[in-house]
Amino acid sequence: MRQLALKFRRALRHLGLSEDGVASVELVIVFPFFVGVFLSGYEVAIMNTRAVMLERATDMVVRNIRLSSGANLNYDVVLNDICRLAGLIPNCRNVTKIELQPVDMTTWTGMTSAIDCIKRDQVIQPVVRFRNGLQNELMLIRVCAIVDPVFPSIGVGRSMPRDSSGGYQIIASSAFVNEPT
Repeated sequence: MRQLALKFRRALRHLGLSEDGVASVELVIVFPFFVGVFLSGYEVAIMNTRAVMLERATDMVVRNIRLSSGANLNYDVVLNDICRLAGLIPNCRNVTKIELQPVDMTTWTGMTSAIDCIKRDQVIQPVVRFRNGLQNELMLIRVCAIVDPVFPSIGVGRSMPRDSSGGYQIIASSAFVNEPT
């Protein structure tokens, strides 16, 4: 019995002095931090790419509207063009809303400061403010898309301001004057 206790004590001492597995302990402590940084970087890259693509699509569509003098604009046609050009917004037609309004030249008032986006968790959506402008009229356009984070519970995805449906807003806006024909 005494020899068994001695062997047990030697085994414990050898286990306590052994340095095997030290690197794996450090890896377990540091690895989640690096994975979080990597996934946050990916989230920011995807978010910025989507925002840039929406801004580019809005600018290209605005150029077409401006050159056509704003005649016969149709909300669905403009939405289809923006979604086709944006590319990286999943389910674009159902998560994107466009506001188009002329600027009142006497008071210089345009759109309200409140951004009007799709409410994905509501069945009925509010009326869209989309009004064609006349020739030589200053117009404002604002496009808002709701997109889900890629990693909603890690790093940047967890701290992004989100709406009630869990998505974040991507907003593109522009001003232009309808060209005369």
